Order: sequence, then structure tokens, then C-alpha cells
Amino acid sequence: MLHNHSKTYLGGTATPKIAFIQHDHAHCASDIMKRAELLARTRGTRLTPVRRRVLEILLEKHQAMGAYDVLQRLATDGFGNQPPVAYRALNFLVKQGLVHRIQQLNAFTACMNPSETHTPAFLICKECNVVAEANTAPVRRALNEAADSFCFAIESSTIEAIGLCPRCQGSVI
Repeated sequence: MLHNHSKTYLGGTATPKIAFIQHDHAHCASDIMKRAELLARTRGTRLTPVRRRVLEILLEKHQAMGAYDVLQRLATDGFGNQPPVAYRALNFLVKQGLVHRIQQLNAFTACMNPSETHTPAFLICKECNVVAEANTAPVRRALNEAADSFCFAIESSTIEAIGLCPRCQGSVI
């Protein structure tokens, strides 16, 4: 059963559950690629062929991929097999907000809301590496309140939760 995922979430069309449910992923990936291209033009940056291909690779699934996995795919596609090729493209895409780095996995995943400034929590399945972006507004408020009580100025934070997605739990949403 395909689920409609046109509900707005953080300004985009992705919902937090989209990674964990069966959906029209071709539409999902195409929508994000179009938004990425528009952002690049608006910002005066370029999605070079290798940058575009890295983003396409990461958009194939809602999974995190290591830089060397991306590099292998790039090499297969004729973009070379030197690590700087993948790392430069990944670093550019992270800086542009088109890709997120998942610290726990030392991997990368395509941003599901590239047109919005946001700081998602990452819900990571420990079995299949599917990654979902969840809205963190309530958690961030609590974290900011805790930091304020210590007179601590938060400069950056990453929230990553490891668990089991519905599919790996044997249930379906």
C-alpha cells in the first residue's frame, strides 16, 4: 500500500515517518532533487556532476551511507576512485544543508527538508540503517532551558536516536 506523504513538514513535503513507510520514493527523491537544484541556483552555487551524483546516490534510499560506499558508487559511474572526490562533494553538500552527517554511523544521509533551516533529530534503525528526520522543537526548547540554567551557550548539537524501525520490529505503519 502506498501512502500519500504530501503533508507539509518543516516547509517540505516529507513527514518524519516517510523513511519508515512504503511510499512513492521516486517522487520523494525527485522532489528533493528539484529543491536542491533551486537552492543551489538561489545561492549562486553549483551542483557539479559529481555533487549531483552524490546527492542522487544518497537519495536512492532513506539510508545512511559511508563515504567509501559513496566513493565506490562514484567509481562505478566513472567519477574516479580517489577519496577526495567523495569527501569534497559530501562536505559541499553538508555545508549547503542538502546532506546530513550521521555521527553515530560515521555516514551521510540526504536531507529530507533542504529548503528549510532546521536541526532535526535522527531516528536511526540499527538493523537496516534507515534514517528518519524528526522535528526537534520541543527537545531543543528543553535543551536550551537546561543550558540557560547553567549559563551555557549552545553553539551546536546533534540528536541521534538508535533503535528499530517498524519493519525491523516486524510491524508495519
